Amino acid sequence: MALPLALSGQDIIGQARTGTGKTYAFGVAMLQRVGKPRKNRKKPRGLVVVPTRELAVQVTEDLVTAAGKLGSRILTVYGGRAYEPQIEALKQGVDVIVGTPGRLLDLVKQKHLDLGQIQALVLDEADRMLDLGFLPDIEQIIKLVPAERQTMLFSATLPGEIVALSRRYLNRPTHVRAENNDAEAEATPQTTQFVWRVHRMDKIEILSRLLQCEGRGLTMVFCETKRACDMVTDELKRRGFAVAAVHGDLGQGQREQALRAFRNGKIDVLVATDVAARGIDVDDVTHVVNYDCPQDEKSYVHRIGRTGRAGRTGVAVTFVEWEELTRWKVINNALSLDFREPVETYSTSPHIYSDLGIPEGTKGVLPHANRSRAGLAAEEVEDLGETGRTRSRSSRRGRDDDREERRERPARTPRERRRTRGGRVTEETPAPVEAEGIQGPVVELAEVETDVAPRKDSREERPAEAAPRRSRTRKAGLNPEVSLAAEAEVPARVEPPTEEPARGSRRTRREQVADAPRWDSEQAEPWEDDAAAESWDGEPALEAPVSHPEPEKIIPPSPFAVIFRSPDLASDDDEIAPSAASERVQNRRRAQGRGVQRGGRRPN
Repeated sequence: MALPLALSGQDIIGQARTGTGKTYAFGVAMLQRVGKPRKNRKKPRGLVVVPTRELAVQVTEDLVTAAGKLGSRILTVYGGRAYEPQIEALKQGVDVIVGTPGRLLDLVKQKHLDLGQIQALVLDEADRMLDLGFLPDIEQIIKLVPAERQTMLFSATLPGEIVALSRRYLNRPTHVRAENNDAEAEATPQTTQFVWRVHRMDKIEILSRLLQCEGRGLTMVFCETKRACDMVTDELKRRGFAVAAVHGDLGQGQREQALRAFRNGKIDVLVATDVAARGIDVDDVTHVVNYDCPQDEKSYVHRIGRTGRAGRTGVAVTFVEWEELTRWKVINNALSLDFREPVETYSTSPHIYSDLGIPEGTKGVLPHANRSRAGLAAEEVEDLGETGRTRSRSSRRGRDDDREERRERPARTPRERRRTRGGRVTEETPAPVEAEGIQGPVVELAEVETDVAPRKDSREERPAEAAPRRSRTRKAGLNPEVSLAAEAEVPARVEPPTEEPARGSRRTRREQVADAPRWDSEQAEPWEDDAAAESWDGEPALEAPVSHPEPEKIIPPSPFAVIFRSPDLASDDDEIAPSAASERVQNRRRAQGRGVQRGGRRPN
């Protein structure tokens, strides 16, 4: 219906349900208007604006197929890819350009794209662009194209904003509507619909059993959020299904990889948000599952419109939770469906087996014998020179694993250990021994054993009458009794040994203490005067530390007792200072007294 009008050059508003071939309705007419490519013609003459990247790729494929005999140069521009290939293609010249609003405006601002010779402008899925907030960008693009042009607007639904846009920028458009009066009531006549009321914790189990029904081909599962997509994808992978996700947080290369694997049959389950609900045409999609209830009737129509296309049949199953019943009733009334009260369903309910043809005894895990798909890993990721940052949990987890594998641990340098005492290196520390094939200092194991092992035995064999070990204190004045006892145990001066040990030998601390002369603590006398302060060899010994008595602490008998009371400095002879009011009264009385003395009578 729209093709003759489009070939005649009239402005068109096309409204039809999804899957009816709107792309060829405007594509054939636009290619015919643009004509065959010419070498001296660099600027594009046809422009198609689409809301999503996946739809841009699909429209380009359809236009390339339609322009097989003409040889028209068609370019796709959208975000998430490198600018350089798109800029190079624009320099070589294109006839038709298909792109998203954001990337089109970026190329125009960079002065790589000139829309001054556009003859045919197409707005595909205009209602979806309105929902995504592209209306200001669309208005800016329309202002950049010439006023003398053919404008075609295609959409499944026509909200008020789109109608106002068409009245403002279209020239006497013809409204072509391929629908009956029942609106969306029979939008999907070839699709069998099921609506179940389920519990949130049981939805993944029902889905895993639904995916094992008889005659199931490619299946699309729609979720409301990106996080829900990742959760469902990970859970289905764990249960053995060949599945991939498509949502906005994935890079463009990963999104196209998932769609290619889905079209090629390497995976049979595609979990996506509403980004894949518009314009994605994949053959042999037999089942569509609304894992989360749609927001409105338009989303519901476009979601289940992925199946039952071009005369084929399909099955659409919608999960509705208890708190989503009100929203579903609004959708049910808008589309005049027969599912006002969804059937309460669990993973063990008998009707899910009978309605979908699921074999009896099917569990929530796919048997190993049925895991015949190659999986997403079999599809290579195309290097698109992606821009932006990927924020998906699964992709981030993969990048972290690769980064850990590439990270190399630096070689550890040998550490040279030296024995010290009091922060200074001891004289008997041997020089490093360098043997063949060994670098760095070598510590003899026998010496270490002699230093550590005998401690337990020597403690047991110590005689009872041996002198107690001395104790160290930080300052001698803190504990005078302990300090005096320590000075009495150890002599003031110890003569060094007359014979030097052999070079390279090491003496332990225990051997050095055993060879040193000891002082008998019982024969020692306290240092009472200067004469007694001489050591056994006649030399003056160190002076005894002076002990200061500790101040007496005041401990009150009760925590509420008064420790200090300020003295009362006032005396009985002190006069109380008068206040200002009392001074004024006294001054007034004195003045009255003086007047009586002078005049002989009191003043009136």
